[in-house]
Amino acid sequence: MAGGSAPGASLVGRALDVLGSFDERHRALTLAELADRAGLSAATTLRIARQLTDGGALVRGEDRRYRIGRRIWDLGLLAPVETGLREVAAPFVGDLHAATRATIHLAVREDDGALYLESVAGHASVPVVSRTGSRLPLYATGVGKVLLAAAPEEVTRRVLSSLRPLTPYTITAPGILVRQLARIREQGYATTREEMTLGACSVAVPVMVGDEVIAALGVVLPDFRRDLDRLVAALTVAARGIGRSVPRGES
Repeated sequence: MAGGSAPGASLVGRALDVLGSFDERHRALTLAELADRAGLSAATTLRIARQLTDGGALVRGEDRRYRIGRRIWDLGLLAPVETGLREVAAPFVGDLHAATRATIHLAVREDDGALYLESVAGHASVPVVSRTGSRLPLYATGVGKVLLAAAPEEVTRRVLSSLRPLTPYTITAPGILVRQLARIREQGYATTREEMTLGACSVAVPVMVGDEVIAALGVVLPDFRRDLDRLVAALTVAARGIGRSVPRGES
């Protein structure tokens, strides 16, 4: 169950519980699934879902499953981190995409996950589950590991206590991940090999303003071993350009 309002909770609180029932692995939900994950009765969930659908916050498909509507994403783009950082990063992401022909990701940490502000598809056929606006685990992606390496200690503790395999190659041993995070802080970049999706590897670096890591910039491709130095160099140049261009108020 994803939500669950306390007795007497407001309609707004219950609506947020319904919207919070969706995540990366629960993109389409039946009314019963929505009620269960929101912790609400079927009647209450139906009433709220109808109102959210009328307002464009949810859509109901022919399969009778509810999905997040376009209006939620449009509103999300108004948040300062999205409007400021995405706009600043756009030319650097475009140049990096042209230079590497790989899938490019720009992400920030949101609680214990990586929120993808930008995801530009590459030319190579690589399975990628992330999309602009999606939220993925910090411990299984390149950008996520960069963000986790810079996260507060309490975030790291929570993540380490909830590791689960997403592929046969996902790092689920806390000790190994802790050593990886230390290496990332030392060397300035992170790599993954099929830890989030089979057939997809990644390289990522931090985007910094002063000494603060405000985001992570990464590439996803079938293999990086022969081009690791070149990719790290290209990512670092782009990340530094983004960091220098971010208005101080946006960081």
